[in-house]
Amino acid sequence: MRHHLAIAALIHSTASKKSLLKILEPDRYQVDCFENPDQFLESIGHQQNELDCIILQELPQLEAVIKTLKDSGVVLPAVIWLSGLENSSSKPWIYHAAEVSLSERSNVAIRHAIDRAIGNFLYLAPTGPSSTTQNLQGANPSSSATNLLDQQYRLSEKLKARLGYLGVYYKREPKFFLRHLPPEEQQVLTRKLRSEYREIVLAYFSEDGTVNARIDRFVEQAFFADMAVAQVVEIHMELMDAMATQLKLEGRSEEILLDYRLTLIDIIAHLCEMYRRSIPREE
Repeated sequence: MRHHLAIAALIHSTASKKSLLKILEPDRYQVDCFENPDQFLESIGHQQNELDCIILQELPQLEAVIKTLKDSGVVLPAVIWLSGLENSSSKPWIYHAAEVSLSERSNVAIRHAIDRAIGNFLYLAPTGPSSTTQNLQGANPSSSATNLLDQQYRLSEKLKARLGYLGVYYKREPKFFLRHLPPEEQQVLTRKLRSEYREIVLAYFSEDGTVNARIDRFVEQAFFADMAVAQVVEIHMELMDAMATQLKLEGRSEEILLDYRLTLIDIIAHLCEMYRRSIPREE
């Protein structure tokens, strides 16, 4: 697995390209710069699964470029390099809810902006009022959600290998913690995690080979939401109660549910290890 971050940048001038390449050192970043939007989009189409972040410099064709990305269902961490102020409310477009805007005047901060963009992207939920897929108008919602999850999982695996859970992993932003989200978004995320936990339970003793990936995804979302172990236990117990009720209605024994304590132990162990490794190591 590569230990650098792969970046594709749409840049409107040679001077901007030189400035960007000077800041993004080759020992950490592999940067491909394009001045032609069509060439940029063609490259994205060929290497979407290899990229870790894209940088879009403000230029006249940018709105059309973003529309093409949306229509194609391409979902990647993104830094928007603006010619004006970072918090300008005049821009008529948005790529997705996890993008990070940066003024060209603050170009030295672009490395931090890339980390923020990746961090935001990793704990985006694929459904909900502020989700990425809500902003991908024109794309198939189901396809976009699947693509988002696939990209999140690929990127998180790469970061774990490169950083050992450090870097953006311990830079979680408290505003994205479950307890800090608006009530409606808390409900959306909690429902999603309950649904994913149920799928893990149903697949846990099967041999289809998907359960480990499902557990990893669940644990990473719980980690970025700063979910307590007690909340995971609560999700488990609610599901076991529902399954027990169904078994009673069918006249079957509830003893089989005891086996699923292994599922809970497995997930808690993974989550605790994630929290342990996320603490910055002392040099």
